Amino acid sequence: MTRYQPPIHTALDIRYQDDYLLIVNKPAGLLSVPGRGDDKTDCLISRAQEEFPDALIVHRLDMSTSGLIILAKGKEMERCLSILFQQRKVNKKYTAIVNGEVNPLSGEIDLPIITDWPNRPRQKMDFETGKRSITSYHVLSFDSKTNSSRIELTPVTGRTHQLRLHMKLINHAILGDELYAEKPVIDKATRLLLHASYLSLQHPVTNQTIEVLSEADF
Repeated sequence: MTRYQPPIHTALDIRYQDDYLLIVNKPAGLLSVPGRGDDKTDCLISRAQEEFPDALIVHRLDMSTSGLIILAKGKEMERCLSILFQQRKVNKKYTAIVNGEVNPLSGEIDLPIITDWPNRPRQKMDFETGKRSITSYHVLSFDSKTNSSRIELTPVTGRTHQLRLHMKLINHAILGDELYAEKPVIDKATRLLLHASYLSLQHPVTNQTIEVLSEADF
């Protein structure tokens, strides 16, 4: 297994903040929460708590995924935000570059997912015991030179590795995906080309609509 080598910590990339919550841009290669072992204590929440001691994690991004993540300030806001996620009232969009030319140009992937226990952390499709998982996609462009497509992904449900597995299951694995792609597709990128690029929600306290964008750097 590759040794955990998180990016150097310079400063939090804060895209929104108020007295109740933060929205931070997480770099690729950084865990959202501590992993197992003393070598995996450096993570987004530990870095955030150095500056905001009451910061708490509400949802996660895979270590390899970059982009926007919401942090609560305090237990009460953590509870409020967790309810919004449970009620699917937090809208998220991702940008990815996937292998091949995707047709049709937009659609919905509805395939059930469950943990592949003997091969954790991998997930698998299972029509008998899997949880219903839905992803909408829209192709933004196609690059014939690299035979790859830039797409926007919208998770309707929020299963572990949902976007990564769904794209693999329709034969368009995300470039650089060491868990689900074949080696030629992994080798097309130096990292997983998946970025949480958009978040919107109704603020639990002010009731204002918050919208935050973060352009992918790939």
